[in-house]
Amino acid sequence: MELQTHVVMAVIVVIAVPILFSILAKKPSLIPTPVQNIFEIYIQFIDNLIKENMGEKGTKYFTLIAAIGLFVFFGNLLGMIPGFESPTANLNTTMALALMVFFIYNFEGIREQGLSYFKHFLGPVPAMAPVFVIIELLSHLSRPVTLALRLFANMTGGELVSVVLIMLVPFLVPMPVILIHLIAVFLQTYVFVVLTTVYIAGAITHAEH
Repeated sequence: MELQTHVVMAVIVVIAVPILFSILAKKPSLIPTPVQNIFEIYIQFIDNLIKENMGEKGTKYFTLIAAIGLFVFFGNLLGMIPGFESPTANLNTTMALALMVFFIYNFEGIREQGLSYFKHFLGPVPAMAPVFVIIELLSHLSRPVTLALRLFANMTGGELVSVVLIMLVPFLVPMPVILIHLIAVFLQTYVFVVLTTVYIAGAITHAEH
């Protein structure tokens, strides 16, 4: 069976990112290099994001959220390299990521709260519970869909516009579009990471609020 392009691209990202991290972590400099600074900023960002939404108990999710962010970012970025495609510009990849987040946050919610996790589906008013159950179920089921479609649509659109302009016009003309695509790479990574954190935080801390 022939491997799909998006699978190959995803494997490249999965292999390349740990290698890059191992190289950078092997000999950290006391005077950080620009690349080291970028990774330290990213680590600090994820750490602050988790603590703001989950407190200290959210530290155990650091590796998961940081890894998702790195995969999405480098997956997005890969499409800007000639000859490569973004695995995140394929709906199969983004849906797999979104479903993984969906199952993880629900699993963690049940693990942390037990059957009490399902109480928030009933809403604050017992008499309105049937209505709230429907609303909450639709809300939760729509999360992986919107999460996947948002990332897929933005990455696919950015790649198509960049490729078409590069083929049709001189090199310097598409530069603003490429810059916008690069901004989208960062922005969509940010959105995916923040929503992942918020979903996990909502699942494990709901009872406290």
